[in-house]
Amino acid sequence: MTPTTGARRPAREVPPDPPSLVTTVGSVTLSNPVMTASGTAGHGAELAAYLDLSALGAVVVKSVSAAPWAGNPAPRMWPLPVGMLNSVGLQNGGVEHWLACDLPALAACGATVVASIWGNSTSDYHAVAAALAAAVRAGRAPGVVAVEVNISCPNVEDRRRMFAHSVEGVQEAVGAAASGLDGALPLWAKLSPNVTDLPALAGAARAAGAEAVTLINTVMGLALDPLTGHPALGGGGGGLSGPAIHPIAVRAVYEVRAAWPDLPIVGVGGIGAGVDAAEIIAAGADAVQVGTASFAEPGACRRVLAELAGWMSEHGITSMSALKGRGHDHN
Repeated sequence: MTPTTGARRPAREVPPDPPSLVTTVGSVTLSNPVMTASGTAGHGAELAAYLDLSALGAVVVKSVSAAPWAGNPAPRMWPLPVGMLNSVGLQNGGVEHWLACDLPALAACGATVVASIWGNSTSDYHAVAAALAAAVRAGRAPGVVAVEVNISCPNVEDRRRMFAHSVEGVQEAVGAAASGLDGALPLWAKLSPNVTDLPALAGAARAAGAEAVTLINTVMGLALDPLTGHPALGGGGGGLSGPAIHPIAVRAVYEVRAAWPDLPIVGVGGIGAGVDAAEIIAAGADAVQVGTASFAEPGACRRVLAELAGWMSEHGITSMSALKGRGHDHN
């Protein structure tokens, strides 16, 4: 039947504007909150075949040291139904090799870069941070916006003396890195969940010069061959990552945010979907990192970002500021 002249057509539904995903981690502004996690994507450019690295909030690279480091013996990874154990041992070619050979490929992709550093001693932390600072001031570190100091890897240092396991150790390692950077870049401290009072350690990191904290690194674990009794990993124990540690990461972020309401936090641990990212942001994170999910799905960061945006739109959340820390609204 032909509609009568002048009949009103149904109003066209106007789709809502997409949410704003812009976020800040201290003095660093990111286009969105999704980053790679250090050590889970090589030096970063390896993922360029699977996603547009410039579309991520940042690429956090594999930890580099002042001098080349061989890492742990093989096997280095052990798959589990709930994630995996790893004992790579922070193998890398040293900071100068990274600046000359690895960073240029990331720069060519237009990526925003967070450099991760580590050391066996406070002098190591100072040296690698100073090398990065010199590179920044000389214009040799394109795209690098921050430094994440890894003081909490569970498979390379003497666990009884790990810097991240005491207030004094955190102060020493973070302070050495901050001294080496000398203000050239903001410093984030990556902390360990294998402690009894993480908020106290986060406060120590801040007092020593960290602008933000990254929570969490892997959880200590061990896999054995029950027949021989030998460890499954060449380095003995390793770090557990993946879905099993997500609730641990959420709790860590929640507790540190409650203790330090204005301390910037990057949440990481078992994030494999947009709703996982939303959960840890609601717990108090300003941004997130995707790690283990990328081993099985190299484009996982892109999917998590799309799912987070979709989840926010579905629930009428228009900005990151409206989502951040909402788990504390009832307190």
